[in-house]
Amino acid sequence: MRARKIAWSAVLTAALAAPAAFAATAAAQPAAPVTAPACDPTRTEPVYRGKVPSPEQALGVELGARPVTAAESDRYLEAVAAASERVVSGTLATSAQGRPLKYAIAGRPESLTKAGLAKVRSDAARLRDPRTPEALAERIAGRGVPILWVAGNVHGNEPSGTDAALRVLRDLGDRSDCAATGILDNALVVVLPTQNPDGREAGTRQNAYGFDMNRDWFARSQPETDGKLAMLNQYPPVMFIDAHEMGGDSYFFPPNADPVYHETPEQAVGWINDLYGASMAAEFKRQGIDFFNRDVYDLFYQGYGDTVPTTAFHAAGMTFEKGSASPYPDKFREQYLTQWVSLSAAAANRRTILSQWRRMTVDAYRQGQAGELEPNKAYNPPNQIDRPVPDRKVRHYFLRADDAAKAAEVRTVVRRLQRMGVEVRRLSKPLSVPDYKEYGRREGATTLPAGTYWITMAQARKHWIQAMLNEDSYTPFPYFYDVTAWSLPLLANVSGGSSGAELRPRASTVAPLPAEDTARRGKAPRIGVLELSATSSSARQSVGWLRHRLDREWKLPFTLLGPADVAAGRLDGVEVLLVPNGPAATAYEQLGTGGRAALQRWTQDGGRYVGWQGGTQLAARLGLTTTRLSEPTSDVPGTLLRVAVNGRSPLAAGVGATAWQFYAYDLVMRQPDPAKVAVAYPATSSPDWFVSGFERGAAELGGTAAVVDEPVGKGRTVLFGAEPNFRAFSDGTAELLANAILGPDPAARVSGLAAPSATAARQAAALPQAESPVRVSVRSADAARTAALMRSLGARWTERRTGDTVHYVIDNPRGLPVDQHPFAGRLASQIRRSGIDPVAVTLP
Repeated sequence: MRARKIAWSAVLTAALAAPAAFAATAAAQPAAPVTAPACDPTRTEPVYRGKVPSPEQALGVELGARPVTAAESDRYLEAVAAASERVVSGTLATSAQGRPLKYAIAGRPESLTKAGLAKVRSDAARLRDPRTPEALAERIAGRGVPILWVAGNVHGNEPSGTDAALRVLRDLGDRSDCAATGILDNALVVVLPTQNPDGREAGTRQNAYGFDMNRDWFARSQPETDGKLAMLNQYPPVMFIDAHEMGGDSYFFPPNADPVYHETPEQAVGWINDLYGASMAAEFKRQGIDFFNRDVYDLFYQGYGDTVPTTAFHAAGMTFEKGSASPYPDKFREQYLTQWVSLSAAAANRRTILSQWRRMTVDAYRQGQAGELEPNKAYNPPNQIDRPVPDRKVRHYFLRADDAAKAAEVRTVVRRLQRMGVEVRRLSKPLSVPDYKEYGRREGATTLPAGTYWITMAQARKHWIQAMLNEDSYTPFPYFYDVTAWSLPLLANVSGGSSGAELRPRASTVAPLPAEDTARRGKAPRIGVLELSATSSSARQSVGWLRHRLDREWKLPFTLLGPADVAAGRLDGVEVLLVPNGPAATAYEQLGTGGRAALQRWTQDGGRYVGWQGGTQLAARLGLTTTRLSEPTSDVPGTLLRVAVNGRSPLAAGVGATAWQFYAYDLVMRQPDPAKVAVAYPATSSPDWFVSGFERGAAELGGTAAVVDEPVGKGRTVLFGAEPNFRAFSDGTAELLANAILGPDPAARVSGLAAPSATAARQAAALPQAESPVRVSVRSADAARTAALMRSLGARWTERRTGDTVHYVIDNPRGLPVDQHPFAGRLASQIRRSGIDPVAVTLP
C-alpha cells in the first residue's frame, strides 16, 4: 500500500473517539476520554541502557536473522530476566515431550516483587468481581495496571512471533526511552514466546500428539494449553496477542471476519476493532506495509487463542498473521511492529481500559440476573444474520448427578467450569422448575433432585457459562473456519438443561473438584493402532488424538503400525486393531495384496477391527462389512447430533440410551440388518432428533447408522462413520470407543457377512478421496458464477447436486490449513464480492 504521513497522536485520538469502542454500558453513554501515547511508539529512537545482553551477545545471532530454536528462546528469556530488574521469569507448563514453556513478566520493578505481583492479581480479581463496590473499583482503575499478554508460536511451524516477542521482552527490559517506559509505567506485560516448543523443534503445526493447540483452549486437553490457562487465570488479560503466520506475504490483524459468537462482549469487540485494529492500520499505512482485515479469521469457535481470552476474560483477544512467503527479517519486523503498537495503545489508555474491563463484568452479571442472552450480530456488511439467538430467558443451568454411570463425566464438566472462575452450587433440596428445558428437548415442568449441580447465570463469567453450557451455538452466518458446536454437557453426554424462571434454590457451593482418574483398569487386550498414512494431516491428527487418549487418559499400552508392518506380518499377537481416520485408498495400495490378505485373515480368525472414517472405508474395501457407505449430500461442517444407542449392544455400557456424535461431512452408513446397528441417528420425526450447530440437509442422516458392529468369521468389526474421539474432547462417544476396545463381544451373534460383500466394497472403492478439502455449497442459480470464480483461482474440484444445491469439494492434496492455503482464506470475501449468497463455505 502507498505510504502516507500521518501523525500518530492524531490517528490514535481519532480512532479511539468512536463511541462503539468505549461505550460504558450497553446503553448509550458519552464516549470516555482517550489519551494518545506521550511519545511516538515506533518513531522514537530506542535507547538501551546496556544492562541486558543483546541477542548476538547471548545467542550469537541477531533476532530476525533466522528462527531461534526453542532452547535458544528459553536461554535468551532467562538472560533478560537475570539482567533486568524489570523482568521476572518462570515456567507455566511442561510439554508432552518434556520441554518447558517459559514465560516472562515485565513491568515496574516494584510491581515485580512478590507483594507487587500479588497486588496486581488482587486488583484484577476485584475488578472482575461484580460485588466489588463501585468506588473501590474506580480507585483501582485509577491506580492499577492492565495485564497484557504477548504469545507466539502456538503452531510450531510459524516461528516469527516468538522472535518478535523476545525483542519486545528485551526492549521492555532494557530501553530507557519514553516509548518503552510508557508501557512499563502503565501495564504489566506477560510474554510467552513459544506455546508449542515440541512443534517448533519438529517444524510441525501440531504438538507431539498431533493436536492443533489453537483449537484446544476450552478443553485444555494438552499440558501446554492447560498450564497456559492456569496462568491466565492468575494474571487475567485485558489484551491477548496470538502471533501466527499464514500463506502469502501480506499481514492480517483485526477487525475479524464474521461470524462472531453471540456472547462476545461489545466493548471488547470495540477495543479489537477501533483501538488496536485502527492503531495498527494507521501505522502500516504510514510505513507502506501491505495488510488486510475483516477476512478469514473469525471470533466464533470457543477454542481459539483470541475467542477464549475475549469471552472468558473480557480481553481483546487478537490473532495476528504474517505471510510466511516473506523474508524472515520482514516477518520478524512486522510481528514486532504489531505487538509494540498494540502494547503502546493499551498502555496509553490504561484507565479507560480498566474501567471498561470492570464495566463488562458488571454488565455480564446484570444480563445473567435478567436471563438475557446477547443477540447475534453481523459486523461486516452486507452480511446478514441467518439465525437469531432465540428470545428465551436463561437464568440457570443444571447438570443432573443422579446417574452413577455418569458421575465422573459430570464432575469433569463441573471442574472445567470451576477452573475458569465459574461458581457451581449443588441443590440441598429438590427444586421444582416450571420451564426446565432439557438439552434437545421441549420445555416443561420438572422437579430436579437434591444433588443436582446448579450454575446461575448471575455471575461475572456469564458469557463463558453460556459458551460452555449452551444447547446450541446459534451459528449466525454460513461461513466456517472451524467447528460450530462445542457444548460441554453434550460432548460429555451428561444430562442437564436450563431455565429462565426466577428461582431461589437451596444450595451449597461446591468446593474445587480434583482431576478425575481416567485410567482403565483390569486386563487389557493387546492393542494395535494402524496409521493409514505417515504424511496425511487427517491421519496424523486422528492418530494423535487416539495416542493421547490411550497414553495419558486411559493408560492402555499399544503398538503403532503402518501398512508395511501389516504386510510384513506384524499383526501377530494383536487382539484389537484400531484404525483411525486417514486416506483409505493410500493405505489400501500400500498394504498390497499380501497386507490386504493378512488383514482379512486376521479379522476372520478372531481379531477385533475397530475403525472410523477412513478406517471404516478401508474395512469396506477389504470386504469386512456389509455396511454401504456414501458421500453426504448435506452441509454439516462440525456439529453435534443426538444418536440413539442400542441398549443390547456391549458398546452401550455406561453410555445410556443416547449420546452426541460429532459429525463433519462424514460418510453416511446404511446397514440393512438392524441387529448390526449399535448406534443410529434417530428418524427426523422422532423426539430424539436434535442438531446442535449448523446444518443444511442433515435430515439425510435420519435413520442411518452411526456405529455398526458385526461378526466377521470368528472376528468382529466395529465401525464408526464419524470421529468418536474428536480432539480428545468428545468424551461421550469416546466411551463407545472404550467399550469397543475393552468390552465383551455381543452375547448373541447376528447373521454373518453376506459373502463376499462385493457391493459394499465396490461402493467404498468408488468414494472420492479428499484430504482436508475446501467446501463450497451454493444454489443452482449461482453455480456458473461460482465455478468461474474457482477456475480463476486455479481450484480443482468435484461437484454433486442435491435438489437446488450444488456442492463443490475443492481438492487440497497437501492438507493445507486455511491460513497456509493459496486461496482458501480469501474465498469467502471473493464469493461475497461476486454477488453469490452461499449455502455454506467450509475451510480446512
